[in-house]
Amino acid sequence: RECIFILLAAGSGSRMKSKVAKQYMLLGDKPVLWYSLKAVEDSRYIDRCILVTGKDDISYVQEEIVAKYGVTKVDRIVAGGAQRYDSVYHALCTLQEAGTKEDDLILIHDGARPFLTEEIIQRCCEDTLRYRACAVGMPVKDTIKIADDNGFAAQTPDRSHMWQIQTPQVFQAALIMQAYEKLMEQEKAGRTGGIRITDDAMVVETFTETKVKLTEGAYENLKITTPEDIVVAEAVLKAKNVDKAGKTHE
Repeated sequence: RECIFILLAAGSGSRMKSKVAKQYMLLGDKPVLWYSLKAVEDSRYIDRCILVTGKDDISYVQEEIVAKYGVTKVDRIVAGGAQRYDSVYHALCTLQEAGTKEDDLILIHDGARPFLTEEIIQRCCEDTLRYRACAVGMPVKDTIKIADDNGFAAQTPDRSHMWQIQTPQVFQAALIMQAYEKLMEQEKAGRTGGIRITDDAMVVETFTETKVKLTEGAYENLKITTPEDIVVAEAVLKAKNVDKAGKTHE
């Protein structure tokens, strides 16, 4: 059995209000994408990585990130699609063509989440071996309101049952490939019913009978989406560097 990491880095980063895609922006002195690759490179669980980028970015990523920083676990770089789920499907097709085994573990992670840890990787791999599917996340801290069409509070769900979902999301290979094939068949036939697919767990929830285990991540496992997120990420990185220096911090 192999643990194969799909790293998604094909987004345009339009919400960052920057000409530079968020995954290539500098965090500290390195691109945001480098941090996830470093976690993969250092992990004793991950065997190899499929990196998904924009079609026009493949050479740049290969030369300026993978080769420049000596990343050896990137098996190949493939072009993403119009939507996130298209990018995942492209990567899964690449793996299927390469003869991925049914019981391999597939970890799918957003390249804009730079603070992935070995502890998170370990927990989600262990949960997937037990449950076949898991999504990393954390219990929400805030009260959540469901709004009606006019912007008024319509419902307040029980916070104790609500999680903020992150990545990686991890699946037995046969399960995630089966789920995505069904999604693509439905989409091709125009029968998705307007479903807006926002993560991989949702594909499994919608198109299979398998329940997705919620696995503890970390509150600092944030996704860089808006300019404010870079400020927070810089603070997290600074705190981590202080820890490595053996000093205390608040």
